[in-house]
Amino acid sequence: MDNSTPTWKGFELIQFSGIMRKEYHKLVRDRIPNIIAEEGHSYAIETLSETEYRQALVTKLLEEAQELAAATTPADFVTELADVFEVIDAILTTNGIDREAVLAVQEERRNQRGGFEQRIKLLWVEHD
Repeated sequence: MDNSTPTWKGFELIQFSGIMRKEYHKLVRDRIPNIIAEEGHSYAIETLSETEYRQALVTKLLEEAQELAAATTPADFVTELADVFEVIDAILTTNGIDREAVLAVQEERRNQRGGFEQRIKLLWVEHD
């Protein structure tokens, strides 16, 4: 008899009284609880403190970047980029940062260091 805990897409599933529970413990979009309820599922949520929220946004940005890296079609790239932009917008808002200020620094850095159009891959550098 196998006593291992079942998993689904890397998430641990907990079974009790014949019901499977998938644990997430991650920041989700505002309408996700409504969507879960509309599908007839039970759920639990909590509201994060400001500090927890800021950290959760950074974690979410990494999650979305990983999903972008796994994208294989143009449609997938568009969807994942939209998710990355959504998280970036939330980071800007919660930190009181103006998008135009970021774009100005982006342009400044591009002028100083270049962009990525030439597809240069740095292999090594010798130091004295």
